[in-house]
Amino acid sequence: MQTEAEINGEREALLERALFHGASLTLENPEYVRTLHALTEAFLKVDLAPVDVTVEALQIDRAPVEAAIVAREPGVAAGLAELAHLLRGFNVKAAPEKNDGDLIAPGAVLLRARGERAVLLSLERVGLNLVQRMCGIATATGELAARARAAGGRARIVATRKTPWSLLDKRAVHLGGGGTHRLGLSDAILIKNNHLALLAEREDEAVRVALERVWERRGRAAFVEVEVRSEAAALAAAQAFARMRLGEARPYPCLVMLDNMTAGEAARVVGALKRAKLLHAVLLEASGRIDEDNVADYAASGVDAISVGALTHSARALDLSQRI
Repeated sequence: MQTEAEINGEREALLERALFHGASLTLENPEYVRTLHALTEAFLKVDLAPVDVTVEALQIDRAPVEAAIVAREPGVAAGLAELAHLLRGFNVKAAPEKNDGDLIAPGAVLLRARGERAVLLSLERVGLNLVQRMCGIATATGELAARARAAGGRARIVATRKTPWSLLDKRAVHLGGGGTHRLGLSDAILIKNNHLALLAEREDEAVRVALERVWERRGRAAFVEVEVRSEAAALAAAQAFARMRLGEARPYPCLVMLDNMTAGEAARVVGALKRAKLLHAVLLEASGRIDEDNVADYAASGVDAISVGALTHSARALDLSQRI
């Protein structure tokens, strides 16, 4: 008989395997670097096509100068490796003074740079936008994760695909201690309400049909997840997963997303699955209209993951400045 700690440890390992892939988002990853270049090149094209007329009009010369990126408020450092990479592409020497993921205080110097005056001035806004956004996302993720921990339970904060800056947003969530969820549509199978609407009129029946169709075709998908909006559909999903997982050699991540349910409704689903002895068959993700005001309630409901789109689609930039 497994202890509760062993059961929770297995659930945590499955959740990590399914939704936490941020360690792959580094400058050693060619796909990540392509995303970084595509974004920064687009922004710089707007800023520098054809020239920075202010720098030209002021007749700023190309003598070397030093600049520092300084924090004006506390938060979590993120985007420093990306900013240094951007600057070095313009022959600017860049040396981060903090590591991505570090806690930072007001007045802290995050990065020092030395290069031509005109270049540093022309790159200032794009560089600051990059690091301010990533720091803001990492900071918000860390704050939500702390609120969830304080509420008890084991719920982890994860991102959604509402990511205007794509993989950069996902890396920022990772640096704040959150999970990335899918990095792209090819990573995993996530059956949403619009998929279900094409399969059957009743949600619980559509769930059964959908899971039976995808199970043998899941291939290398990191996980299979289905989005539900009712307790009946959540039970149907857990029943289907339990049946299909019988005899599996290695536990496979099977998730049920409780979409736009209140924290109370999520807690009732957890209770119903326990009574039906089906909680072991699935991991539960709460999603929809979750923020700092109610995240603790969701964490206390017993779900395994809490996905928050606002982390990235409504990110607040951390207050930083560049000082020359």
